[in-house]
Amino acid sequence: MPRRPRIHVPGAFYHATLRGNHQQDIFVATHDRALLNVIVARSIEKYGARLHAYCWMRNHLHLLVQIGTEPLSNPMRDIAGEFARAMQAKIPTTGHFFERRYFANLVDTDVYLKELVRYIHLNPVNAGLVDDPAAFPWSSHHAYVGARSEPWVTTDFVLGVFGSSRKAAISAYLEFVASDGGQDWHPPGEPLGKDADRRFERGIDTALNVPASPRRRMSLDELVLEACRRFEVPKEVLAESTRSTYLVKVRAWIANQAVKQKIAPIADVARLLGRDESTLREAIRRYPVDVE
Repeated sequence: MPRRPRIHVPGAFYHATLRGNHQQDIFVATHDRALLNVIVARSIEKYGARLHAYCWMRNHLHLLVQIGTEPLSNPMRDIAGEFARAMQAKIPTTGHFFERRYFANLVDTDVYLKELVRYIHLNPVNAGLVDDPAAFPWSSHHAYVGARSEPWVTTDFVLGVFGSSRKAAISAYLEFVASDGGQDWHPPGEPLGKDADRRFERGIDTALNVPASPRRRMSLDELVLEACRRFEVPKEVLAESTRSTYLVKVRAWIANQAVKQKIAPIADVARLLGRDESTLREAIRRYPVDVE
């Protein structure tokens, strides 16, 4: 079936997303996101567009772009192509780096615009990576609150929807982001940002629906990798000090399964995850997840 043509509306706002092929990670090292910043800034300037918000997640990207006379496909093609080539030069991979051509929605009201900016900036919170958007370094939230200067990000327009003075607008923006309304809102179309509890429950449902089969007892490292795959979290964040209910649940699941399947004692699990044994036992008590 032929692809539907993109509609080009000069001056329009679009929520554009790119996802890694097969939902795989699109960043190898921390500085890869800094490289993406450079690529995006260059493409935005080249095509006379404006970037009003962004968030670089582990396996997908969010951009709120206002286009000029050039269609959205031009900067998105350059961003995806240049970044993919840079990453493919670093890692052994074949085929497409991104899952498919970008997904985009037209943003046609101020209400939608406000909800979308909040949604983009809360993506890492709703994914269980951090408890506050200020704790996630790779989004434009920092530019909106004046904590970081990013000349390639335009904040004045959206903040103008929140208030007439910059100080009042930032205060209203922060209040809006902190309100409960942003937890369940998703843009129309493909919901890339998943609610943390839903992802956790889906992981549990997957485990319940997989028929049991005879197999050797897995190692603790293999159990951790299985948890990362099932609950969609990178291994390195499990040992970080980030306070996240979602990560606490995942650690509790690992510890619970390690003991139940006689893989390792709690002390070994705590050591591997960088946690006190008492803290891990409390997590198990609070979240007694059992998938067998």
